[in-house]
Amino acid sequence: MKIDKKLIKELVDNLKEFELTELEYQEGQTKIKVSKATKGVDQVKTSAVVSQNKTVLKSSDDGDGVRVKSPIIGTVYLAAEPGAKKFVEVGDKIKKGQTVMIVEAMKTMNHVPSTADGEVKKILIEDGQPVEFGQTLVILE
Repeated sequence: MKIDKKLIKELVDNLKEFELTELEYQEGQTKIKVSKATKGVDQVKTSAVVSQNKTVLKSSDDGDGVRVKSPIIGTVYLAAEPGAKKFVEVGDKIKKGQTVMIVEAMKTMNHVPSTADGEVKKILIEDGQPVEFGQTLVILE
């Protein structure tokens, strides 16, 4: 596998230009993830990960049941605000249309509704985790 350094540099430049903290690019089975984490005020760490491992590229949609997927790319929040009660917990019975979490994109909070009635079998993401469009967030029975 040949690493495309020009593409990685372009992705890192896009992080800076668009003030992003993380960016993913996928073409075929090659996936490049570039992220920036700030430590303190002045120190910035930038890293790139390139993977052709099929198990890494497989989505974490394991399990049977109804899947509630992310309608957009963004950051997931399991509660309305830090320290507040989570919208749903494993084992909760929920109704179609009930908010299961929030996905923040471009400083806009987007409520993610349940697509069906059911019981929360599994929550596949953690609070504050970045998600992609179509990524499964919750599995209902």
